[in-house]
Amino acid sequence: MASRPWSEWSASLSHLVLGTVSLHAAVSTAQASRGAAAGFLLQALAAATTLAPGLRTDEDCLAGAWVATVIGLPLLAFDFHWMNGDCSSANLLLGGGMVLAVAGDHLGAEGRSVAGQAVVLVVAVTILIVAVFTTNTYGMWGGVMLGAAGLLSRLEEDRLLLLPKEDLCRWALAAGSWTYHQALRAQRLQWE
Repeated sequence: MASRPWSEWSASLSHLVLGTVSLHAAVSTAQASRGAAAGFLLQALAAATTLAPGLRTDEDCLAGAWVATVIGLPLLAFDFHWMNGDCSSANLLLGGGMVLAVAGDHLGAEGRSVAGQAVVLVVAVTILIVAVFTTNTYGMWGGVMLGAAGLLSRLEEDRLLLLPKEDLCRWALAAGSWTYHQALRAQRLQWE
């Protein structure tokens, strides 16, 4: 039996961590925040499509990542904004994500890439802004980590810090999802 190269292990491990963190966050937030739970669940399902042996095709992986980005991340931001009374931004983010999800087939690969990166950065910045004004430290870190994932994906290099760029983006997204889950929890405790 031949051993798997480090890059395959790194990719599998980053998908597994992102899926586990996202699934835990979805289960933990399901009672209090259905929108955020759905966003976390979409991230977990997108990570699972790459780990499942029968579903591992490039089209399935790309479709899962696209849906998790343009619908899942706006769902996360939706609840954060909604709970803080910023309903117009919440609706705008979610509506924009839905429009992009429908228009995804009409965009080329480069268009989907740019749109996905824009969604990640817009979600990260809006979460960061709300977290700063509400002094939610976890929200600030969550916004920074989500923004870091979006910025890392824009870099031209294939490897960063001895890891493939995509794996590093998933690690940053997993860290951002965990801290964002904690931000929602802190925000919920503040309202109670």
